[in-house]
Amino acid sequence: MKETVKAEENEVFDIELNIDILKANQKLAEENRKLLQKNGIKAIDIMGAIGAGKTSLIEKLVKALKNKYRIVAFKGDLTTTIDAEQIARHGVEVVPINTGKECHLDANLVKKALQRLDLTKIDLLFIENVGNLICPAEFPLGSQKRIVVISVTEGPYMVIKHPFIFTDADVAVINKIDLAKAMQVDIKKLEKDVKAINPNAQVAFTNCRTGEGINTVIEALRL
Repeated sequence: MKETVKAEENEVFDIELNIDILKANQKLAEENRKLLQKNGIKAIDIMGAIGAGKTSLIEKLVKALKNKYRIVAFKGDLTTTIDAEQIARHGVEVVPINTGKECHLDANLVKKALQRLDLTKIDLLFIENVGNLICPAEFPLGSQKRIVVISVTEGPYMVIKHPFIFTDADVAVINKIDLAKAMQVDIKKLEKDVKAINPNAQVAFTNCRTGEGINTVIEALRL
């Protein structure tokens, strides 16, 4: 596992500052995108609340795809490397990115992480954002695809309460479907809510603990 990328003081872009910060992040995101494309790397940004199942989803995707692609994962977190170590046990390179107190990754931190890698030896990059359904939406990282993971344990109104993060999502993963009945959550209603916000988003129903629905995610990502 690579050394943790840490945000230096005053380095992390703050969503509450001003529009210039968002423009600066956008510029860096475009630079990251071009660099990734130049090296033939497909990058996927995975967003969602704490506990939704982002890390479990990446683990299952890595397990299913690591014999087909050379995979690296970036794991965004505030301070720890716990989840990064969890992904690394599947035999892929992982770069932990600690943001300190910030609630999202930004393009600058992703750029720093990319500089630590030999990009000629990567086909597929998973970027797990910090657990949050608000801040990451405004900070593109340079990825080709964006996934939003929600779980039925977050309740029946999770989508309509946090619509913005779904507007640019390519795939919405509705996770922990095995608990839907117990939580009295209609997963088809969640799908309808996603489609009302973003008709182009593909929806996958998963149980990331068992692997149910992972092939649907893979198909949606065209992997």
